[in-house]
Amino acid sequence: MKSGYKILWTDNALRELEATIAYLEENWTDKELHNLALNIEKTLSLIAQNPYIYKASDVKKRFVWLSFYL
Repeated sequence: MKSGYKILWTDNALRELEATIAYLEENWTDKELHNLALNIEKTLSLIAQNPYIYKASDVKKRFVWLSFYL
């Protein structure tokens, strides 16, 4: 990741990501998983460079909503 802000993951976010990946490993192809991983890395890099690029959550203003597209 290029220089920018450091992205901190909550324990809950990491658990949810791990559970999602475990599910997807059973239901997606390796190519789809690879594309998702690239998309996540790209999005995280964008956020690190510009944390206000996505709409802030209405629940907690310090979080942002993300959409990933394959």
